[in-house]
Amino acid sequence: MVVAVLVLIVLQRTFHRKGDDSTQTALIFQQQVDSLRGEVNQNLKNTTDTFVMSLKNTTDLVLKSLQSTTESMNQHLSSVTSQLQNNTGQMGSRLDNAAKVIQDVQNKLGELGKATQEIKELGQSVSKLEEMLKAPKLRGGLGELLLEDLLKQVLPANAYDIQYTFRNGQTVDAIINTAGGKVPVDSKFPLENFRKMLDAKSDQEKKTAARLFKSDVKKHIDTIAEKYILPDEGTFDFALMYIPAENIYYETIIRDESFDEEDGLYSYATKRRVVPVSPNSFYAHLRVIALGLKGLQIERSAKEIFQNLELLSTELRKFNDVFETLGMQLNNAKNNYDKADKQLAGLTEKFKTVQSIPDAKEQNQLDAFSKESSQ
Repeated sequence: MVVAVLVLIVLQRTFHRKGDDSTQTALIFQQQVDSLRGEVNQNLKNTTDTFVMSLKNTTDLVLKSLQSTTESMNQHLSSVTSQLQNNTGQMGSRLDNAAKVIQDVQNKLGELGKATQEIKELGQSVSKLEEMLKAPKLRGGLGELLLEDLLKQVLPANAYDIQYTFRNGQTVDAIINTAGGKVPVDSKFPLENFRKMLDAKSDQEKKTAARLFKSDVKKHIDTIAEKYILPDEGTFDFALMYIPAENIYYETIIRDESFDEEDGLYSYATKRRVVPVSPNSFYAHLRVIALGLKGLQIERSAKEIFQNLELLSTELRKFNDVFETLGMQLNNAKNNYDKADKQLAGLTEKFKTVQSIPDAKEQNQLDAFSKESSQ
């Protein structure tokens, strides 16, 4: 269509250049131009209408697509917003939990700091205690104190004596009183050479310290066997050596590999009739002794009960005799009462009979009255 318009314009200019050759030709040409112009206008209108319709359809499609896209975007946006809210809530909850955990951790760290300080103070106290325990007298006093405390926990007060003195003047840390005799208990704390044995850096130093430790323990065993096993003064033929430290007790009762079985401390103590005990094993011994003492107490109580029952039986027999005598007396009294009652009844009847007989004067008056009535 555009090409036709251009052709028309060119033709017009050509005709103007050549001049007006023929009016008729011009008219015909004019008619053709008008016809062509009408066709061009119609085609242009049709094209415009088609373009408008196509544009409208395209616009509608674009609007629908845009609306659908908008709705989809809104849905996605709503879903994303909801997820963000949920995630935000979860994140807030996690942050709260994290804050709580951090606070707990801070509290625990504070407690840990306090515990660390306490451990530090305890370590200092232990160091001071170790310094104090280097003195043999203080070690001995601590062992005696622990021994006394353990005895108080398990046995009644009358079942033991602290710092018991024998007739020969020797004083043992404690005596346990049983029905069969007395059990001597002495506390020993061989710490110095034991510590050297633990702190030894070479095998030779360890062996040397072990020999010294065993020598110390054997000396304690000999002392207990010679001073405190005194059957003439009521003790058993054995004694207990109380070792207040479990690790020292363990080293005492096991066999050292560097010695033969016969040279072991426990074998040596057994030969000397001295029994090493630790706090744990001594507690077990005391529990057995406490049960035995309780059994003896029950036996004594049973004997007292039987004695009281025998006394009660004697009193019951005496009461039975008195009760039988009283019964006989009451039976005799009843028989006498029955006899007296019968006699009283007879006397009462006789007395009534005597009261029913009239005297002589009354009898004469009755006779005179009878005669007058007959006349």
